[in-house]
Amino acid sequence: MTNQPQIKYRQDYRPPSHLISDIHLDFNLNEKKTRVTATSQIQRQTSEDTPLILNGENLILISVSVNDQIWPHYSQKDDHLIIEQLPKAFSLTIVNEIHPDKNTALEGLYLSGQTLCTQCESKGFRHITFFLDRPDVLARFTTRILADKKRYPYLLSNGNKIRQGELKDGRHWVEWADPFPKPSYLFALVAGDFDVLRDQFTTQSGRSVELALFVDKGHLDRADWAMSALKKAMKWDENRFGLEYDLDIYMIVAVDFFNMGAMENKGLNVFNSKYVLAKTETATDKDYLHIEAVIAHEYFHNWTGNRVTCRDWFQLSLKEGLTVFRDQEFSSDSGCRAVRRIENVRLMRSAQFAEDASPMAHPIRPDKVMEMNNFYTLTVYEKGAEVIRMLHTLLGESVFQAGMKRYISRHDGCAVTCDDFVQAMEDASGLDLTLFRRWYSQSGTPELIIRDHYDAQKQQYHLQVSQITPPTADQEKKYPLHIPLDIELYTKKGEVIPLQNQGQPIDSVLNVIKAEQTFIFDSVSSEPVPSLLREFSAPVKLDYPYTDQQLICLMQNARNDFSRWDASQRLLNSYIKKNIAEFHENEPLTLPLHLIEVFRHVLLNDNLSPALIAEILTIPSENEIAELSCFIDPDAIHFVRQKWLRFFSASLSETLWDQYQKHQTPIYRVTHTDTAKRALKNICLQYLAFGRTDIADQRVKTQYQTSSNMTDTFAALTAAVAAQLPCRDFLLSDFESRWHSDPLVMDKWFFLQATRPEKEVVDKVRALLTHPSFSLMNPNRVRALLGAFASSNPVVFHAKDGAGYTLFLEILTTLNTQNPQVAARLIEPLIRFKRYDSVRQKWMKQVLEKLKALNNLSKDLNEKILKALED
Repeated sequence: MTNQPQIKYRQDYRPPSHLISDIHLDFNLNEKKTRVTATSQIQRQTSEDTPLILNGENLILISVSVNDQIWPHYSQKDDHLIIEQLPKAFSLTIVNEIHPDKNTALEGLYLSGQTLCTQCESKGFRHITFFLDRPDVLARFTTRILADKKRYPYLLSNGNKIRQGELKDGRHWVEWADPFPKPSYLFALVAGDFDVLRDQFTTQSGRSVELALFVDKGHLDRADWAMSALKKAMKWDENRFGLEYDLDIYMIVAVDFFNMGAMENKGLNVFNSKYVLAKTETATDKDYLHIEAVIAHEYFHNWTGNRVTCRDWFQLSLKEGLTVFRDQEFSSDSGCRAVRRIENVRLMRSAQFAEDASPMAHPIRPDKVMEMNNFYTLTVYEKGAEVIRMLHTLLGESVFQAGMKRYISRHDGCAVTCDDFVQAMEDASGLDLTLFRRWYSQSGTPELIIRDHYDAQKQQYHLQVSQITPPTADQEKKYPLHIPLDIELYTKKGEVIPLQNQGQPIDSVLNVIKAEQTFIFDSVSSEPVPSLLREFSAPVKLDYPYTDQQLICLMQNARNDFSRWDASQRLLNSYIKKNIAEFHENEPLTLPLHLIEVFRHVLLNDNLSPALIAEILTIPSENEIAELSCFIDPDAIHFVRQKWLRFFSASLSETLWDQYQKHQTPIYRVTHTDTAKRALKNICLQYLAFGRTDIADQRVKTQYQTSSNMTDTFAALTAAVAAQLPCRDFLLSDFESRWHSDPLVMDKWFFLQATRPEKEVVDKVRALLTHPSFSLMNPNRVRALLGAFASSNPVVFHAKDGAGYTLFLEILTTLNTQNPQVAARLIEPLIRFKRYDSVRQKWMKQVLEKLKALNNLSKDLNEKILKALED
């Protein structure tokens, strides 16, 4: 029978009836049957004799004892253990059994290959033992692990190792103690056999911290980059935020089966191996940068998430939005700030804006949830980070850091709310952030409509700014927000015009706080070209009627590199939107030749970073284009984008080839200079692949065959697949034969197979489900093949014959019981059916209705399907 969803409301929060100060966990480990003994020190917080209600799922209860006496006053009901007639303070011992090898949902304790590991966020600990599994119950954990020494030579958990020993029967034990109180979602246990990379880090106060990185046997040569990233992040956090690591050891374990990217468990981070393992032959430049960012993100959680944690799961963005902001700043300080910012904004515009327009729209701090796993979203993470960035923009670096220090010192060791964070910033700055708080409670993507007027006689420039947030699935009525609007004015020759009013300088960040406002600038001697929303100073859509000339001026003269890129995107998007309308009217597409010279100028501009040039040259993805209008036509989008690729290729072929040759890197190094060169070289190759077929085929094949690194190899493969070159099948076959035994590398191959822009891809994807390197049990494989097909190949996935939808009905039916979290992520494109034509809508609704009718529909899928099918 379908699990009926129960809506939980933020306003219904109540403090826990009991608190747990300490818990001692004893694990007798075995992959088929593990016995867990949990002894907790508990204090009732209420005056009346309130029963203790513990969470527990898929557990076999053996015994319950209170103060070392068998306790008969308990019952089990609906995944809860209810214990009654308890004293005010007591020791509770619970013994239960679990079966890790049967745990395909990968929550709690499960088997990843030959390794036993845990994932407890958000509600995984209740799959290990009965507990008050909520983030506002913080306890000091001591963990004793007993297991077969030969099979599991490494037994790891949170905190510091305090003792260990061996038994005569070939088993051994290790005991760990974490001195810092933490919620159960931060608990971790790992048991297995690994290669280990060890290092040391000396903190700013002179403490020596042991660093250990555990990887599968034979992969030690892929661990160096992750270790260097960790040390770099530890140093950066001390320098930028004044935050020092607090335990004697910091451990990272890489596992193959993991629903997420990584987990910040105190002192023992469990990582998806994708975000740890890298070497020249197997990892691209982007892989290296992603590893660095994710390593940093989980380390930064030590303070923003662990030492200060969430009161309840509605406050998830308290830790995630803030920590994403911190890892973005780390990546920006470490590399090219403009390019990192562009990457963040691309994700917002292509994916988070789509989430805002979907049935699952929600604020960064939701007011109600059915299944918490469904709220690990781009809204909570990425938009949450943008809200933190707006605070940083409004306060400035020094005041923001003062607010951070106040926040940490005030709430260290506590479970708090988003309001507590904003209050710390308000107290540090003296600013009234009452209006700003709406960002936490209002969903949707605001739109800034800006119009201007220049008064030549008065030499005054007027900006009329209005803001509107369209209704979302969860909220009909919207209110004005506090929007920081960063601007700059230029003359038509590209000279900067100082901002002033009544003879006084004006800050470049305008505070938009009303539904309609007008800003007046004096001493403007000629009609200006405005650079608006610089650095994407707020997560909003901008409506301003730029002319081609204005955008070209900004592309050539803006002092802010992000603004140069943004102008190029707006210029391309204006014609792409026009082309889509022309496609629908069966008219020839407008492909203006004057744009070619603009982009040729960018290609030849030696004053710009090659990485920035590559970003400016990149045509918006099909998903980005889809967000330019409410109605999505995948066929039109794909056709128009392909036309632009061929138009650029034909018009700029000689310049592209010259730049391709100029930016070769004979020796592979992961330096910002070299990664920038490869980025530009390979975007040139992408365009050249759409040129004359025989020449393009030979150029792409040559790069593939002479490549000494995965960045160039994968770029050649990507170009061959995207342009459907004759060499593509040969190259893909060769790649498979070389890397069939390496799962992470094969994920790249699965991605390329799933994103081929060919109708036959549905049959290819179906056939690949039985490929020796594929496993529906492994989230990485599922994301690489099926996730890529649904999200990165929209023209085929959304084909009107419904073949893609039919395939996904079969996949989601299987994953519904096997791994509901992964299934709920895969279903996202289907629940957005209302943005498509009637034929596609009918197909997608049929799939959702059939899934809804499943007798065992998971809570994860149920919530999304119900919201999608609501009128």
